Amino acid sequence: MPRIRKIILWLLASLFIAIAAAVVFFLTFDWNRAKPWINQRVSESLGREFAINGDLSLQWQRTAQTAPAQSGWSSWVPWPRLQAQDITLANPEAFSREGKMATVGQVVFTLNPVPLLARDISLPTLEISNPDISLLRDKDNANNWTFKSSEPSAWNLKLGRLILRQGTFQLNDAVKKIDIKAEIDTLDPDKEKVYGLGWNLKGSFNGAPVSGSGRAGGVLSLQDQRQPYPLQASVKVGKTAIAIRGTLTKPSQLAALDLRLSVSGASMGNLYPLTGILLPETPPFATEGHLFGKIDARHSEWRYEDFSGKVGGSDVGGSLSYTTGGPRPQLTGAITSNLLRFEDLAPLIGADSNQEKAQRGAEERQPAGKVLPVKQFSTDAWGTLDADVKLTGKRIVKQKDLPISDLQAHLVLKDKVLALDPLGFGVAGGNLNAAIRLDGREPQMKSDMRLSARRIKIQKLYPELDASKTSFGEINGDARLTASGNSVAAMLGSANGEVKTLVNQGAISKFLLEAAGLNVGNIVISKLFGDREVKLNCLAGDFPVDNGVMNLRTFVLDTDDALISADGTVDMKQEKLDVTIHPKSKGLRIISLRSPLYVSGTFKNPDVGVNKAVLALRAGGVVALGLLAPVTAILPLINVDGEQKADCANLLEEVKKQPQAGKTAVKKVAPKK
Repeated sequence: MPRIRKIILWLLASLFIAIAAAVVFFLTFDWNRAKPWINQRVSESLGREFAINGDLSLQWQRTAQTAPAQSGWSSWVPWPRLQAQDITLANPEAFSREGKMATVGQVVFTLNPVPLLARDISLPTLEISNPDISLLRDKDNANNWTFKSSEPSAWNLKLGRLILRQGTFQLNDAVKKIDIKAEIDTLDPDKEKVYGLGWNLKGSFNGAPVSGSGRAGGVLSLQDQRQPYPLQASVKVGKTAIAIRGTLTKPSQLAALDLRLSVSGASMGNLYPLTGILLPETPPFATEGHLFGKIDARHSEWRYEDFSGKVGGSDVGGSLSYTTGGPRPQLTGAITSNLLRFEDLAPLIGADSNQEKAQRGAEERQPAGKVLPVKQFSTDAWGTLDADVKLTGKRIVKQKDLPISDLQAHLVLKDKVLALDPLGFGVAGGNLNAAIRLDGREPQMKSDMRLSARRIKIQKLYPELDASKTSFGEINGDARLTASGNSVAAMLGSANGEVKTLVNQGAISKFLLEAAGLNVGNIVISKLFGDREVKLNCLAGDFPVDNGVMNLRTFVLDTDDALISADGTVDMKQEKLDVTIHPKSKGLRIISLRSPLYVSGTFKNPDVGVNKAVLALRAGGVVALGLLAPVTAILPLINVDGEQKADCANLLEEVKKQPQAGKTAVKKVAPKK
């Protein structure tokens, strides 16, 4: 027994001596001697040169100095505090000429040794001073931030707090066309109670200048879900300005992002490269609202709630949600406008002026001789997300304050197919309803449109007309068109289908046509009736459309003075007019030329005149009769036809028939001889 007791005592003494020797070793060892081994192992792991060029030291601290109080035996275990200076990380060989990828003045961290037993590397605090990091990517998509691939590590890194001091970060991305540089500095703690870091950046994005500045908390708590991290920033990219102020909780997962966000710019369409969210082209805009964000391993969710602002001269407000995790990101929400200017919708189809296009930074320009918008709809980005958004316009105003009310639109984008169904307007006591489908899955977008106008009251549409002189009726119409093309001009130039319209009762005047913007009609009516107001009994039209050419199959205008018909074509592909108008006076008129009018030229520069050949024949008749008797000289100019009346009932029945859509396939039209 005494012998065994001696052996045990000797073993215990040896273990104590070994532990003491180990402690003495760790306390007195010059860790700079381990730098070559550390540098080599890290370099092999990363696949590029890593080096600790400065001093490497290790100190031991009690738990209370480094982290919240521990309980049990672990509270007796000292924590190592490692400090390394002058650290460099080289670029991969493809970017070797660009210098170092990163240099760091100093790294200091504490290590909790107990979790090492469970293969967890727990760093309660990591301090990085004077980092200078340069991220590069060339046009061939090679970059310097992808490291040597290896098997997944069995060790887990858990970082508690990150402290950053005075750094520089640079990103030069030839693929995204980004070249920016950010500088970070520590703020004066006596002046800043909330923020600990300040930063500013300069550079360019896609050729547009970038500038910005902001502030953030000095210590970033990556694990504590209760500690909000303050953020404030303002960035300007070209003509787009973004400002945020709020907090971020649990930054390791970008969860619980709670910010006040304001965005302004020349067009919402310019936000796509910045956000990845597809929005339409708009006039200059500014919005402000509450942004919430949450990201986990499987999906992310962003909500822009209760935002309000201006788009052009229109007000907008509502809420939008953007989620990922499915086949494509999903944009949903509802937008309301209490006052929506009609001209603010023009940029959606490129119908705004060239000056307005330049203001919002659009590259396309409308050709001088073209009326139909030639702006190309780019459908490439349609496949980046799905959308389901409802738009309500409580009051729409067009020029001269003519109200079009109750806009209701439901936009659905799915698998590169865009549908506006329904798209409805309350117009002058009636309704204008449409259903539009645009298929962007093919290079030449296919479109299908149905349009229905019902009980649009002329008096409410043009309230300045004198109701005491004329009874005003209603406008009704239907259209069904199919087409292919990537612009409004291309779609109308390839359209097939039918358009029908009917107006019963009302008035025709120069004022009405000017208010409606119908310059050609204004000229025609002025030539037929002068500038006076003419009572309208019935106007009916049936216009089949074949490969962009509208044929005036039926056009009848019945007034108290005349029965007017027209025939010919309107070529929307060439934007040319070839229409002949046949007026026929009613009853006895002292002077009536009864001569057809021609409408020719282009949409931009129409030409309206009298058929000179018919006038020449009538002039000859005047001369011949004048030889017989001077009194009979005016007979050819006297209309003695009996009263004629257009059959409005039959025309109404014709218009009530549902128009038939044509085939989308492009048809060839034989040239006119």
